[in-house]
Amino acid sequence: MNLGQPNLKTFAKTLEKLAKIDSDIMVVTSDSRGSGKLVNFGEEYPEQIVEVGIAEQNLVGMSAGLASTGKKVFAVSPSCFLTARSLEQIKNDICYSDNPVNLIGISAGVSYGSLGSTHHSTHDLAVLRAINNINILVPADNFETEKSIEIAAESEEPFFIRFGKRPMYDLHDSKTKFRLGKGIQIKNGKDLAFVATGETVYPALKAAEKLEKEGISCSVVSMHSIKPFDKELLLEIASSCSAIVTVEEHGIYGGLGELCAAILMEEGINIPFKIVGIPDEYTVTGAQMEIFEHYGISEEGLAETALKIIRLRV
Repeated sequence: MNLGQPNLKTFAKTLEKLAKIDSDIMVVTSDSRGSGKLVNFGEEYPEQIVEVGIAEQNLVGMSAGLASTGKKVFAVSPSCFLTARSLEQIKNDICYSDNPVNLIGISAGVSYGSLGSTHHSTHDLAVLRAINNINILVPADNFETEKSIEIAAESEEPFFIRFGKRPMYDLHDSKTKFRLGKGIQIKNGKDLAFVATGETVYPALKAAEKLEKEGISCSVVSMHSIKPFDKELLLEIASSCSAIVTVEEHGIYGGLGELCAAILMEEGINIPFKIVGIPDEYTVTGAQMEIFEHYGISEEGLAETALKIIRLRV
């Protein structure tokens, strides 16, 4: 696997490619042109970008208005503020009013590191999952990022797409099929499955490779589409593996893990199961990778969690 660029750079380059052939592509930012990697976009397409300053509620309202006139709007703001300060506007101006705005939550999860819990977005998937009429995507690499933006640009539905800040490893090749509502199985195994999303897919894959050296066969799924969700793939994994560990850069309540648990329980599937994410507390202070290590969202931590589940099963 090669280490590529941050997903946000791919996001910006994909937008530039789309804007070159479509003058309806619009970007609205809340003092996020730099952090969203949109400086070059603004220089190339100054008539297709609007800066509202630190005013997220205005960002969402203006984006909804632009979308209602036929513009293909990408509203870019730090995920923690976008989905907390502007939740009412997202619910009413975008989703209830059916305006096809593409909300881009940047610096998501614990990307802000030592800035602390006020800047972490460990709630965004939970609150948006509870709102009708919005698609939720969490890309795991640059390939998934490019495809997510292309799908969103062509859609007539609202989207929320979540990005972190780090350079991402390339997990897929160009032949990989990417579809809304369908996860991607990166690795096949029978002993345990890691079902992960976003920046946690890579440590899950590394944990699977580590366990393989110990004779433990693991599946790894990139569940980039949180809503709509690939129930079929989850049930397939549950039938072919003996245990499941979900992994997310999000609180353990309301995210990927609880979604998987609810589906499995509704289907009457009894399988050893563990949710790995941010526990119900204010996060420890540190860089993103230090926070990952602390909460076991790392190659070593995930391998240890998997071994505990397998030993309990035996």
